[in-house]
Amino acid sequence: MRAAIAVLDFGSQYAQLIARRVRELQVYCELFPCDAPADTVQAIQPAGYILSGGPASIYADGAPQVPGYVLESELPVLGICYGMQALTHALGGVVAPSQQREYGMAWVQATVENPLLPPRTYPVWMSHGDRIDRLPPGFTALAASPNSPLAAMGDPARGYYGVQFHPEVRHTPGGSEILRRFVVDVCSIEPDWTPESIITRSVARIRRQVGKASVLAAVSGGVDSSVATALVHRAVGDQLCAVFVDTGLLRQGEGVQVEEAFRAHLGAPLQVVDAAEDFFAALAGVTEPEAKRRIVGERFIRTFEAHAHTLGEVRYLVQGTIYPDVVESRAPERAKAERIKTHHNVGGLPEQMDFELVEPLRYLFKDEVRAVGEALGLPEALVWRQPFPGPGLAVRCLGEVTPERVRRLRMADDIFTSELQAAGLLGKRAVASDSPGIAQAFAALLPVRSVGVMGDQRTYQEAVALRAVTSEDFMTADWARLPQDLLAQVANRIVNEVDGVNRVVFDLTSKPPATIEWE
Repeated sequence: MRAAIAVLDFGSQYAQLIARRVRELQVYCELFPCDAPADTVQAIQPAGYILSGGPASIYADGAPQVPGYVLESELPVLGICYGMQALTHALGGVVAPSQQREYGMAWVQATVENPLLPPRTYPVWMSHGDRIDRLPPGFTALAASPNSPLAAMGDPARGYYGVQFHPEVRHTPGGSEILRRFVVDVCSIEPDWTPESIITRSVARIRRQVGKASVLAAVSGGVDSSVATALVHRAVGDQLCAVFVDTGLLRQGEGVQVEEAFRAHLGAPLQVVDAAEDFFAALAGVTEPEAKRRIVGERFIRTFEAHAHTLGEVRYLVQGTIYPDVVESRAPERAKAERIKTHHNVGGLPEQMDFELVEPLRYLFKDEVRAVGEALGLPEALVWRQPFPGPGLAVRCLGEVTPERVRRLRMADDIFTSELQAAGLLGKRAVASDSPGIAQAFAALLPVRSVGVMGDQRTYQEAVALRAVTSEDFMTADWARLPQDLLAQVANRIVNEVDGVNRVVFDLTSKPPATIEWE
């Protein structure tokens, strides 16, 4: 039975959100470049296709078109924004430049009863310069906005639909219901993409990949590597050996916490490697962020390779790579995307390795990873541990990475997160509550010195930046509106308790235009 949706990406900044919204409906989907080979897309046996938006104009030279296999399949299709225009063009309709572009909030009036849009007025998010001028044969106008008389269209007999707005973004309040109607009702998919089904499928996939071979898990202490390790342990049992590398770039007390949590709850044997000296030596004098990530990625692999040789022949390495890592690093399957930064476990890996990678979370969003972790029985303290980049404090210590600067950063970070914890603003309960629950919070040490006064004496010391964001999927994020009294308390503690810091600033930037991490 076909029970998946293929999302074809025409270059939209929202394409990943389409996949996320569909999965929220407990329906499996995958995101593919619009020019992906037909057999690659059809390998998931889709029950329908969603065509994303994109920046092109359908009549421009080289503009991406609807692949022939999509229409030849005779499966339902939903075109979103550019996807609607591409579908219109492919089926004989006409697309034309709009006399007035629509960007931002708009009101759409659904005009006729149909499976996708019940007749009523919808607030929606628009982002387009072209519009449908003439519908393809067989289509009916379903909705209109002040600047788009054909804001939605449908051919129910073939299951073809198009919307000029973006149902995948939260700015379209009824968007999830529109997607549900297409995915569940039009495509006739029974929702079954649950944490339990993810575990079942992942375990089967891991067993097929590794067979009877030995597997080494790279454990960082974060939720991603912990859930990945737990999945692999469930799949292959004592074929797995977990290794925790202490890079010297961890947060306050993290090494001890990881060991205790891992030994108590994950069940696999854990070996600890102290490699701090090697990592600091490799990073000496390096200030460029991408270089740091590549160095840390290679050091990780070489450390694991060296340790694996002491265990005998180990063919596979487990990593906690998740979908945002793949997107931001412009991994091979996202080769058309712009590289934002190289994650150490994706684009930062050396070309030559002794391992083949096992990445059971590669296409999961962070919230899916946490749901799987809870279903596996991992403790809340581990599942809801604050996200932490693979290169650790190396990419939060802007400028040169030295033991002294990392010690300074570690202390400031601990002060910030402990105060947030005490205020009830971190963890699962905070995210689920109506308070400004924080998805991620940390301190960054800036390579900036400024003049200050302490004890009537001039100081010339470094600055700490505090970063706290709210986010559902870590693809986009907004800065957290923290209480001013709390920020004052944190700043006061940092400048009084951390030697070498005399200034604290708070980062008010969303993602985009910034990323969550500073490097």
